[in-house]
Amino acid sequence: MSRSGFAFEILLERGRARLGRYTTPHGVIDTPAFVAVGTQATVKSVAPEVVAGAGIQLLFANTYHLYLRPGAEIVAAHGGLHRFMNWPGPIMTDSGGFQVFSLGSGIEHGVGKVANIFPGEASGSAGRGGEPGGSLVEVGEEGVVFTSHIDGSRHRFTPERSIAVQRALGADIVLAFDECTSPLHDAEYTRRSAERTHRWARRCLEAFAASEPRHGYQQALYGVVQGGAFRALREQSAEVIATLPFDGVAVGGNLGKTLAEMYQVIDWTTPRLPRAKPRHLLGIGDVPSLFEAVARGIDTFDCVSPTRNARNGGALARFDSDGAPLPKFRLNLRNARHAAAREPIEVGCNCHACQHYTRAYLRHLLKANEQLGQQLVTIHNLRFMARLLNEIRASLRHDRFEALKRAWLGAED
Repeated sequence: MSRSGFAFEILLERGRARLGRYTTPHGVIDTPAFVAVGTQATVKSVAPEVVAGAGIQLLFANTYHLYLRPGAEIVAAHGGLHRFMNWPGPIMTDSGGFQVFSLGSGIEHGVGKVANIFPGEASGSAGRGGEPGGSLVEVGEEGVVFTSHIDGSRHRFTPERSIAVQRALGADIVLAFDECTSPLHDAEYTRRSAERTHRWARRCLEAFAASEPRHGYQQALYGVVQGGAFRALREQSAEVIATLPFDGVAVGGNLGKTLAEMYQVIDWTTPRLPRAKPRHLLGIGDVPSLFEAVARGIDTFDCVSPTRNARNGGALARFDSDGAPLPKFRLNLRNARHAAAREPIEVGCNCHACQHYTRAYLRHLLKANEQLGQQLVTIHNLRFMARLLNEIRASLRHDRFEALKRAWLGAED
């Protein structure tokens, strides 16, 4: 990458997996890296300095939500998101494109990003999904009209508007405006949507080039690959985005109805992306998917599930206290069996929660709906993700990534 303040270096490759170093105006990111989601300029219940202390390098905030509340110009008046939220490290912002899905076809189809973005998989995580409802968006060639979920007011987002808002917010990495499709959209709709996303991508590039950073440092612009779980469409979208002068690429949209289909989508996509540019996978952060995404050449990935599950008592751990592997790497701290448990969430974890508090105390806080419980489990889950990515990076460095993947996920069928 040649943009001032940015440099992405691939230190080594193991198959398609990459170990990298990504320099931004607000610090260096060692990749592969998990990106914690702070949708409304906060990782819920946890102060930014605590998030950094857990080992998180990069945050992901949401353009649409911050545009509605508190407003992009209020953030800009503080000097941008970094100063507004007191986060010194790098920040990414979504374009608002995900809300085209979550407030549109996601509601219409009863599909949620976390709960059942993969309709063919049994859902075990907390998140929105369920009965279909009425869309809050109108998609057209010029852009999208949103009906605010806060007060019912109507707002038009275009590629140009999305870039202007992201310039005001001042994230290091901003995303081109796109349409995120549903797993239940057919091939014809997905084709039209992807082609519209490509036209919007060019408009975003033009708007970005015609505007200046507002806070004294450069920003990088990523294009977004769409095309759903249809091979020809996904490959075509990857090739189109790869030809455009973006600083990096995000893989987004409908990733299929099962995890296996998502891995296929990544397989179709990454070989067609520029090797020298960073690659981000949008909205995925479970343990198996992290290993599989890294193996397929993804550098960064964001997901709300580690923090959202924490607020519902779901703690990430590899083993239970008796040494038994945990199904889906998740411990339900609300379970009655933890009522008198004196051990930490995870023996050997060096997070603040595990160093100082027992499962019994955490269960008590969660059952009593005390916010401290949510905060402590969130701290643990963030530290779990940071430790896991540290381990993955070390395994790449020492050429034992495949062995580590087998150790965590078991032998491949």
